[in-house]
Amino acid sequence: MTLIEVVVAVLILVIGLLGVAVVQLNALKYTDSSRMTSQASFIAYDMLDRIRANSGADYTWARSERAPPFTSTASVRDLDLHDFEANILGFAGDSGSGSVVVRANEVIVSISWDDARGAKNAGARETFTLTSRVADESQVVQ
Repeated sequence: MTLIEVVVAVLILVIGLLGVAVVQLNALKYTDSSRMTSQASFIAYDMLDRIRANSGADYTWARSERAPPFTSTASVRDLDLHDFEANILGFAGDSGSGSVVVRANEVIVSISWDDARGAKNAGARETFTLTSRVADESQVVQ
């Protein structure tokens, strides 16, 4: 009888430990997904700040095209777009994509990446979109 009690106790312990392991794996998965969203937020806000600092330039860009090269004669806009692309590639690798759309006084910065791990679905993508209004230089009151 004692041997059966020990086997049952070990079985209950193993089931409990497996449950803890599953909870831990889910926590890691969701933490990774949250980290990616936070990083995308930082990159998008950085780009928005750059656009506000240089509001006279047209920053419209999509990741399907290459960012302007980093050269000593490049404009501030070209350097900003180069940094934006480099940040996306550094954070999401080749699966990352981004775009900047400027319409009148509205700026939309979007960053998309592969989130198959967080969504439990191969090919799943997550997108962070930041929309803001900016004033052009003619609207700035000094």
